Amino acid sequence: MTTTIDQIFALIAQKHLFIDTLETRNSDRLDFHDVAVWSVRDALEAAFKAGVELGASMPKATEAEIAQD
Repeated sequence: MTTTIDQIFALIAQKHLFIDTLETRNSDRLDFHDVAVWSVRDALEAAFKAGVELGASMPKATEAEIAQD
């Protein structure tokens, strides 16, 4: 099963920021959160590591594909 970026974001938000969902619920009480700076740092580190893992698992671009950009 592949994990989407949205699922990764949701897992990081739940684990590190204690936010149940990243969906907008149109309620200040539900959509705005006080978060400790160390939790933000942990969440950023988790997102970075997830990006590194995802990037390592993707096929590398060939020189011809890079030259097209």
